[in-house]
Amino acid sequence: METAFTPYASLIGGALIGLASVMLMASHGKIAGMTGILAGVIPPAADDWSWRLAFLAGAIGAPALLVALGVMEIPFQVPVSTAAMVVGGLVVGVGATYGGGCTSGHGVCGMARLSPRSIVATAVFMATTFATVYVVRHVIGA
Repeated sequence: METAFTPYASLIGGALIGLASVMLMASHGKIAGMTGILAGVIPPAADDWSWRLAFLAGAIGAPALLVALGVMEIPFQVPVSTAAMVVGGLVVGVGATYGGGCTSGHGVCGMARLSPRSIVATAVFMATTFATVYVVRHVIGA
């Protein structure tokens, strides 16, 4: 299994995520956690659903626009079955619920605010990721 290393695209993407997070905090006093933002537009929607919908539209629309304009190509392949994706989605949803947020909320915004809870949550996310990659690549051999 080959891993694509894209340092420049990753640096630019990380900077844009950080900038969007700071702008959201400065303009609305809100944390840019994607699961929390998404939860606020799913009925029953939160009272402040409009900025949430705008944020999600930008997060989805900007890459779609770049692809449509031919500026970039986003190769997409799914190396697992639909059942595995559904199970993975459920596991992530349960983890985000019990963890009080997702990787974007804890990892980007919470750690930047030096939140002890977010630092622990991010450490758990990362340890779980390392273990999962090791098992999938070296134990199962996928």
